[in-house]
Amino acid sequence: MMNDAPAITLRREILLEYVEGFLARREYFLRAAAGEGTPLYLFEPDILRERGVKFTSAFAAVLPEVKVFYAVKSNNHPEVARTLAGAGLGLDVSSGRELETALAAGAEEIVFSGPGKTEAELTLAASRRDRVTVLLDSFGELERLTRAAAGNPVRAGVRLTSDERALWAKFGIPFSDLPGFFRSASRFPNVRLRGCQFHTSWNLGPENHVACLKKLGRVLAGTEGRFRDEIEFVDIGGGFWPEAGEWLHRPDGGQVNPDNRERDPRKHFQRPAARIEEFASAIGRAFREEILSRTAARICLEPGRWICHPAVQILLRVEDKKSPDLVITDGGTNAVGWERYESEYFPVINLTRPSPDEFPCRVLGSLCTPHDVWGYSCHGGDILPGDVLLVPDQGAYTYSLRQEFIKPLPRVVIL
Repeated sequence: MMNDAPAITLRREILLEYVEGFLARREYFLRAAAGEGTPLYLFEPDILRERGVKFTSAFAAVLPEVKVFYAVKSNNHPEVARTLAGAGLGLDVSSGRELETALAAGAEEIVFSGPGKTEAELTLAASRRDRVTVLLDSFGELERLTRAAAGNPVRAGVRLTSDERALWAKFGIPFSDLPGFFRSASRFPNVRLRGCQFHTSWNLGPENHVACLKKLGRVLAGTEGRFRDEIEFVDIGGGFWPEAGEWLHRPDGGQVNPDNRERDPRKHFQRPAARIEEFASAIGRAFREEILSRTAARICLEPGRWICHPAVQILLRVEDKKSPDLVITDGGTNAVGWERYESEYFPVINLTRPSPDEFPCRVLGSLCTPHDVWGYSCHGGDILPGDVLLVPDQGAYTYSLRQEFIKPLPRVVIL
């Protein structure tokens, strides 16, 4: 389930304030580039910790018991997991490899979600039953976990699919099957079913979470009391979009046609997002009305993008200037794994020639593909070979999706 809110024109004052915030830290970034070289991922643990505290505090202010699990898939660098586990967050993993990362990070609580868990993954989870809750994805997975448990009880929940249409049906079971799943689990003493989970994606506001809570409330109302009494948690997943919202080149979110000379590359569009306090207020009210009125459960949440989005910056250097409005950088978009910036907009900021002013310029990477695009404009006084460029807020779904394609990947520098 995804949010398709309409885009509006991104106000210039919002963009300028954003750019000026990074220009205020210009010397900090330039020292990193001078000392470590480029291209670089700059990882800032303090930002991660601050975001984790802010997210948790927003929900703790409106609900009696809250546990936040950072979604490791959104940035799987081990230091991200260690930093957030050290700050008291749990970790949400979707594979055996991520589970090993979470265990090594010292997380005290881990939820293991995702479809198609292998026998080896379930066996690993069962062997760490003191720290891991397995979020079962199907009736078949319930039976496989029973075998992997090898006679020792494992704590589990079950995923409910938020959308039974098309490809989203791969996740979990229908809400209506929840009572039957509890009955099936009761036949397997090795599996202690203690809750349920659902997930919605790309949420610019709380509407999807609230709708799923209302749907779950109706199902719980018809579930046998003995099963409701066993529910200790309801995990509402993640998909929380950061406050700035989504920034786009086109209002429909489509890719830019770079041959369109009539298009002004300095005009951008925004799908605004709610503040996390607004998410918490609406979700907290729905949770009290739909869940706490029927069972004593704590709320669990799995934010990824919202927490790690601002904690990593990418630094590049201009290698070549081929025309007044076309430069080639020393880093390619294999650093982010996909052709992201043909549709999404992030400002490219020239730290060497600082200015909040934006001018048209095709800022391209050094990969042997025309889809290696960082942006169609630059903030600065000019742009010349040797200049250091910043692409900010690259912490989410960039490092995890990076590819060993043509050129080496940037190094990670922890600041």
